[in-house]
Amino acid sequence: MIAVFVNMGTVLVGSLLGILLRNRLRQSLQDALMKALGLCTVLIGISSAIGTADVLCIIICMVIGTALGEWLRIDDGIEHAGDWIKAKLFKTGGSENRFTEGFVSACILFCIGSMTIVGSLEAGINHNYSIIYAKSTLDFVSSMAFGAAMGFGVTCSVLFILLFQGGLTLLSGLLAPVLSTATVTEMSAVGGVILIGMAINMLGLSKERIKVANMLPAIFLPIAYFPIAALLSGILH
Repeated sequence: MIAVFVNMGTVLVGSLLGILLRNRLRQSLQDALMKALGLCTVLIGISSAIGTADVLCIIICMVIGTALGEWLRIDDGIEHAGDWIKAKLFKTGGSENRFTEGFVSACILFCIGSMTIVGSLEAGINHNYSIIYAKSTLDFVSSMAFGAAMGFGVTCSVLFILLFQGGLTLLSGLLAPVLSTATVTEMSAVGGVILIGMAINMLGLSKERIKVANMLPAIFLPIAYFPIAALLSGILH
């Protein structure tokens, strides 16, 4: 878990530095930074998604996972958590107009992707923290830019890092028997597709905001996909 706390620390410090600097940045520059981050997120998502060796797995997992997330209303839950934290921290309203948006966006960005999944599994199973440490360095830079553009909501995303990344690290020992290389690859690829959805939101390319948090269950469905696919293949052949 030490790597998770290091990752939380880099996001915490980076976002606070960004918030301190943002008053010196004109609004047009902050908006330009958000567009640049959106494009970088597209790149990160594509680099993870193209690693897939089973497109059918991605499609099935995304469809079922999104349906499950819509039923559980995960996106609404994360937004409500952001609103609740904002209400507790800024009882007089404050100027944090983008608090919830920053909270949700940062939660997805810092917790979804190949480095999060592979790094957490490596940390939990093999006690290899190198991937999470590398991710922490990247997150430090990203959190500065996000903090400058979106404010304190980005800082509060460290709570979700603890919950998601910490939970995945702790559970990795139990999941190890079912986590083949193919499974981890497709989990990362699904995460990449979700990141592309978030990038579309950041760039304002969709008329309605894509509820990317509702897609989160899809990340774990490759764990079930491969055994079921093998079973069906044995029956049909």
